Parts: sequence; C-alpha cells; structure tokens
Amino acid sequence: MSIKQKNPVSVNDVFWNRYIDLVKDKVIPYQWEALNDRVEGAAPSHAIKNFKIAAGDAEGEFHGFVFQDSDVAKWIEAVGYALEERPDQQLEETCDELIQLVSRAQQPDGYLNTYYTIKEPGKRWTNLRDNHELYVGGHFIEAAVAYYEATGKRKLLDVMCRFVDYVDTVFGPEPGKLRGYDGHQEIELALLKLFRVTKEERYLRLCQFFIDTRGEQPHFFNQEAENRGEKSHRWFHDSYSYSQSHLPVREQKEAAGHAVRAVYMYTAMADLAKELNDQSLVKTCETLWTNVTQRQLYITAGIGSAEFGEAFSFDYDLPNDLAYTETCASIGLVFWAQKMLELTPNGQYADIIERALYNGTISGIQLDGTKFFYVNPLEVWPKAANHRHDYKHVKSERQPWFGCACCPPNIARLIASVGKYVYSGKDNIGFVHLYIGSETVLQLGEKKVEIKQTSDFPWNGDVTFDVSLESSSSFTLAFRIPGWAHSYELWINGKEAGSQLDNGYAYVTRNWESGDQVKLSIPMQVEILQAHPELRVNAGKVALQRGPVVYCLEEEDNGSNLPDLAIQTDQPIEASFDETLLQGVMVLEGKAVRSEVAEGLESQLYMVEGSVTRKETSFQAVPYYAWANRKTGEMAVWIRKGE
Repeated sequence: MSIKQKNPVSVNDVFWNRYIDLVKDKVIPYQWEALNDRVEGAAPSHAIKNFKIAAGDAEGEFHGFVFQDSDVAKWIEAVGYALEERPDQQLEETCDELIQLVSRAQQPDGYLNTYYTIKEPGKRWTNLRDNHELYVGGHFIEAAVAYYEATGKRKLLDVMCRFVDYVDTVFGPEPGKLRGYDGHQEIELALLKLFRVTKEERYLRLCQFFIDTRGEQPHFFNQEAENRGEKSHRWFHDSYSYSQSHLPVREQKEAAGHAVRAVYMYTAMADLAKELNDQSLVKTCETLWTNVTQRQLYITAGIGSAEFGEAFSFDYDLPNDLAYTETCASIGLVFWAQKMLELTPNGQYADIIERALYNGTISGIQLDGTKFFYVNPLEVWPKAANHRHDYKHVKSERQPWFGCACCPPNIARLIASVGKYVYSGKDNIGFVHLYIGSETVLQLGEKKVEIKQTSDFPWNGDVTFDVSLESSSSFTLAFRIPGWAHSYELWINGKEAGSQLDNGYAYVTRNWESGDQVKLSIPMQVEILQAHPELRVNAGKVALQRGPVVYCLEEEDNGSNLPDLAIQTDQPIEASFDETLLQGVMVLEGKAVRSEVAEGLESQLYMVEGSVTRKETSFQAVPYYAWANRKTGEMAVWIRKGE
C-alpha cells in the first residue's frame, strides 16, 4: 500500500467518528455493491458495467442516465477521503483496479464518457445543455485530486489531465473552438482543484472561460439546439434560469433554477474570485449568498423548494410538506459556504456549514448506512405521500438506491471529508470553524502549530484545545462563536482570557507556548424559533433548536395528526441525553395541547365553534437528521404554538 501524501486533519470525534466509520466500513462497500448491481431490491446502477463495455472488457448496451459515470467518480472520491482518515489496503487495491478500468475506457484522444463512447460515439459535444459531459468529467477530476492527495498515486490524475488537455482543445474563445459550457456546472469547481495540484495555468483559464462565457448572447444552448435541428428548448418555459445561464453570472442577483447546479456554480465563482482577486465576482457571490440565506433557505439548511426542476422558486416560498431540498443541494451549499469563508473570515459562512452538516445533509442517510433520502421535507404525512400525485417526490422512509443515484455517493464523500471544514490558516492566524474532535497542524507564518481539539458537539458546548509547537511564538487563534450562541467563556491554562470578537470569531493573540491549553465554553439552551412573517406557511408555528441541531416531532413519540399538536412555549422544555435512542441523541420534552371533540360529535366533519376543546399532553422531539429511523409515520419540524 502506498504512503499517504498528507493528512491535514485527523478526526477523533464521538459524533463524527461513527459517521466516518460507517462510511468506510459500510456505506462505501454497500455502494460498491450497488454500482455493481449486487444489492437485492435496489434500483440497478449499471455504472461499472458501462465502464467495462467502454473499455472492451464486456459487451452490451449503455444503461442508466447520461451522467451515470459520475456515481463511480464520487465513489472514488469518497474512497480517497476515507483512506486519508482510515488506511485500508484492500479498499485501496479495489479502487486501484477500478481506476485501471476507467483508464482503459478513456479514448485515445483523452475523451472519457461511457454514454457517448458506447451509445452515441459520433455525437460528442452536440448537447451540452442536457447531457452532462463536462459535469461527469468534473466529478472525475475531483476524484482524481482526492485520490492523489490521499495516496500519492497519479494514475487517475494523469487520466484526467489528458481529458482536460483535450477539453482545452475543444472549448475556448479562439476561432474554431466551442464558445460554450455544460448545462450542469461541476467542471468549473473541479478545474480549480486540478489547477492547485498541477499548477497548470491553462486549467485556471479554462475555468475562467466557462464562468465568464455562461449566459452570453447569442445563447450557446440556442445555437447548439439549432445545430441539432431543434426549434426550441424545454426548460422553464423558454427560460435558461434552470441552468443559471439566463444571464451572465455577474448580472445574477437572485438564486434561480436547479439548486445543485446553482450552488456548484457559486462555489466555483467564489473560488475563482479568490484566485483572481476578482472583486466584481466577489460582489456577485455576496449578493447571491444574501438572497439564498435570507430568502430561500430552510431552517435545516435545505435549499431548492420546488419539485419541478429541483429548483429555487421565489423569495419566502418554503413549503414544509412539498419541500424538495435535495440532499445534494445541501451538500453543495457546504461547498459554497467554505469558499465564501476562504474569501472572508466571517462566521455566517461557517454557521451555514454547521447547520447543513448537523441537519440537512446527514438526514439523507439512514443511521445504519443502507438507505438514503433524495428529498428531505420538513413535514411528512405518509398517507398523502403514498396517494397524492403532487407529493410523489416525498418519501416517508429512505430508499436502498435510486436510478438517479447522485445523492448516496455525494453524502459519502462529504462525510468522509468532514475534517477539511474544521480549520484553516491565513498569514499568522489560525481559524477554528467547527467544533469537531480532531488534530491538525497549521502553518502560521514560519511556525507549524499543532492543535488537538476535544469536543462533545453537538450535545455539549465545552471544547478543549491543546497547543503544541517547537518554540514559543506570537500568533493569533480565532474561534468561531456560533450565531445561535448567546454568550461564551474562554480560558487559557485555567485563567480567563481576553478575546476580540469580530465577524463571529473570538480572536486571541498572545505569545503561545507548547503545552498551552484553551478551554471554550458555549452554553447550549433550547431555542424556540419563529419564521419571518413573509414565510407564510409557518405563521403561528415554532421550531426547536438546541446548539446546531434542529429538532422534529415524530408520530412514534407523539401520536398521529401532528399538525393538531400545539406546544406550550411558556412551559419549560427539558433536554436530556438518551444513549439508547437513535444511537444516542439529546431529546427535548415539554408540554403541549391537542384537540378533543365533544362526546357524540366524533363523526361530524364540521361543527360549531366550541365543539372542539384542547386537552393537555406532552411532546418529545428528536433531532431532524435522525427521523425515519424507526417506524414509518408522520414527522414535522414546524409545530403550532399553543395559545
């Protein structure tokens, strides 16, 4: 087995270790079986078979979506992150064999895409609007970079450099090249990763070309549609907002269209803005960020409320029961938030990373790692989900796999790479963004500073940091104070320490000695939250949150007809840890009231006022991420407030 190139962060955290171990020991093997069509009862993938056919190792026809290859790429990327955290010779050998297969499927000129190689070999680059060629390539670039950084092996990296070198001969502003881009953004953010590993300026310029060209007139998608003999396109009533190409990117002010495509593009825009110091692109990213987080964001960090187009709709349109909130979209929001954080050290960006990590992303995976949600609603009534066509996208239990299986490997790669979101260093400042037990070494100026973090988040707000360095040195450590926190206390070596709070970070500058210990205490209390009045579906309702965790009510604990339940917010709500429930969670309990129909009127559909009274009861809330891990039943995040 090869020796890892680097391991910048090693996670040792009670909460996240369980997920990381689950991904490595169960999810990655399970998804490997799914990609090979060996999971009984799951929708067939055919992804590995497609590569075998393209490589000449098997015969047959292409099956699956045009982007089926990307599931393989995300699996390799997850393996790369997992090997960084947990070396495994057998897993690495399996992945090496897969990479050899992928390399054999690559065409002599560098092209790599099994759909076009097998099914339409003469139609490359004829339908970028719909067929995801560059999107698939982008995911393989990300996989190649992750695997190279984890193992030092260049095989897949070289394959993808050949692919991008070929793409660079096809696309660009020069005469004879296609002045276009993919319908699904992904290669843009991947090219920046490849650029940083290879230092090849052409990759940076290609990314810049794809960003700057998007939405130009005459519209590229119209031109290629005419070349195919099509009279019109089908997206969003003749609007290209679906693919965020309705306007040049710098003219876009509101998030629109397919949510995953949007946040992948915004991620690339923020990263490119940083690389080029492009202030106009920075301003655009900030404008879009404000729109998403202040107008189109669910409390769980889900985005994309509309089932049609898996899309953003309009400001304050955030229905709970019809929510789409694709798992991939919340994951993409994490990617974007991290790049915004790299642009500006502002706690609001890390707050969103935290909200997404503990709520709208891991809700997409069963606690045992064998089932997944594509859609993450905030309210579920199983009868409606099973019978009404407008609820066809809503599921009351997770599925073993999907024909369009982008979400399962996406959540695997996010969990496996969670350590990459905890710290960063800039000049002489070391930032702690997340409170996840871990160890890292930060390069601060000319000094290497080792930090060991001990945390019991998200259940407890007390965190300890042990600092080690070769010799005493003056530098700054900045600790994020979450937006949900009302106060904090900070001690160094047992003595209360002063700090400067700026944009959500507590900055501590001193002459640090090896062996210094920092203790940070952020009190956690149950928060009763209400929505902006314009968010009309939540009028008269409240949601519960403790620390970074959003809670929900399930039928298993509270009975049916959850919309009738009203919690008494003027009564105490107690938090207690139940190690036997849902693999160990903090549970919230309090008082509530629910309806009781007067005797003799139980069969009446409508009755005069006063026929229904309210009786006292109790309620129990569990973390939203863990819902649907017991019996199938109702669930609700937003609950009526008792009078």
